[in-house]
Amino acid sequence: MTSSSSVPRLVVAAPSSGSGKTTVATGLMAALSARGLAVSPHKVGPDYIDPGYHSLATGRVGRNLDAYLCGPGLIGPLFLNGARGCDIAVVEGVMGLYDGAAGQEELASTAQVAKLLRAPVVLVVDASSQSRSVAALVHGFVTWDPEVRIGGVILNKVASDRHEALLREALESSGVPVLGVVRRAPRVGTPSRHLGLVPVAERRDDAVEAVAAMAAQVAAGCDLEALVALAHRAGDLADTEWDAAAALVPSPPPSLPAPAPAAGLPEEPVVVAVAGGAAFSFSYAEHAELLTAAGAEVVVFDPLRDEELPAGTRGVVVGGGFPEVYATELSANEPLRKAVAELALSGAPVAAECAGLLYLCRELDGLPMCGVLDATARMTERLTLGYRDAVAVSDSVLAVAGTRMRGHEFHRTVVEPGAGDAPAWGVRTPAPRVEGFVRRGVHASYLHTHWAGEPGVARRFVERCRIS
Repeated sequence: MTSSSSVPRLVVAAPSSGSGKTTVATGLMAALSARGLAVSPHKVGPDYIDPGYHSLATGRVGRNLDAYLCGPGLIGPLFLNGARGCDIAVVEGVMGLYDGAAGQEELASTAQVAKLLRAPVVLVVDASSQSRSVAALVHGFVTWDPEVRIGGVILNKVASDRHEALLREALESSGVPVLGVVRRAPRVGTPSRHLGLVPVAERRDDAVEAVAAMAAQVAAGCDLEALVALAHRAGDLADTEWDAAAALVPSPPPSLPAPAPAAGLPEEPVVVAVAGGAAFSFSYAEHAELLTAAGAEVVVFDPLRDEELPAGTRGVVVGGGFPEVYATELSANEPLRKAVAELALSGAPVAAECAGLLYLCRELDGLPMCGVLDATARMTERLTLGYRDAVAVSDSVLAVAGTRMRGHEFHRTVVEPGAGDAPAWGVRTPAPRVEGFVRRGVHASYLHTHWAGEPGVARRFVERCRIS
């Protein structure tokens, strides 16, 4: 094992979505793990689903690297935290290599993350329906930004030996080595629905088989030794490894000394119940780490199965997922719905994002939910997707009014009304509006946020748990 600052690493990118980078990245992680390497899995962007497959492939927590939600300065530190103790790291990109936050140049793109990590890029190219043109495509991506180091190409969806020969001949003059050829084959068993791949939590056995099939494809068609050698050519990072406890310490103004450690014995942890299971599988690993560092005992509960909140619960976090798929089962679990409603009525802190927002509504698609919010939710055909700049409108268990945060929306549902008397956030895009609900200790909103970008959220939430 190497130190995390010098861990060998690769970024798996593509010219566009749909090129096969998830299959290649996940298969590469699994193939390297099968060879006995400790592989650190990462995903560029706010995606919650791909990291679940990465975790299956590696046996480690899949972590996100999002320069929009957390800021470019945290990409290196968050990477180093995840890569601690690993032999190699594989980072799956998002969309096309140079695609990032709309209208903000390279911000949050795979290219930006690759540069911040000083990591070579492996470009996965969908080679179907082309031969010599592949050289022009690769040449364009290689020369577009000289700071992005494309170390090799993996050709995907190749039809035959003849097709492969034509592609290799075309790429000989590009100077970019072909590190793998994956033949055209039926889609590996990773079914999709309205928001992308079906999460691992919903199809554990099938997902294990799918990851094994991805690993077999990559091992059969790619030069693993060459890929590992390329990863070893990544540059060292000068960043300091992110640490949840250190992140919670407020930075003093430049003219003041750092605050002294609090005297006395540490306080007993307070139980914070975090929703999990198939209906609520969206969460960033750093959230639980920050809650724990702030003094919480994080206990996961499954709203589909558990009829009670964990013993001693002082606060609840209900993140994202697919409650609309499990509305019948969630509604049928009346004891837990009542327990959540009673806790919220008591004034205890309850933080809900997107799926959690729907769960707290009076009803979802006509089925009773927790009834914490006087609002209804329903599925629609319209996809709401994008990064958001937000400002806290009301004081809440997460933030004081005026706190600025960045978030991400991704859903095909609508909540009516969209905001309460005390809204959670004001957002500027795609049009100025207020959204979400702050009521007693409840903070509920469509916005997914990454607390590593604003660690004070976790500290404030646990503090409110102690006094509620």
